[in-house]
Amino acid sequence: MRPVRVLVAKPGLDGHDRGAKVVAAALRDAGMEVIYTGLHQTPEMIATAAVQEDVDVFPACRTSCANRDATMC
Repeated sequence: MRPVRVLVAKPGLDGHDRGAKVVAAALRDAGMEVIYTGLHQTPEMIATAAVQEDVDVFPACRTSCANRDATMC
């Protein structure tokens, strides 16, 4: 049985990817195969990568909240 394949992507214009990298590392440590697409991905780019990489799952975030007060996220 192959390990679960997870796509981690950073949508939008936010240039902070530390959280995505921490999540990717934790998933790898749990035995999953992680594909990290990097920063500034469009929804279309993420969907294309998910299909091309034949992933089982990808975590999604609707907003980074980088420019908002934390109480609004």
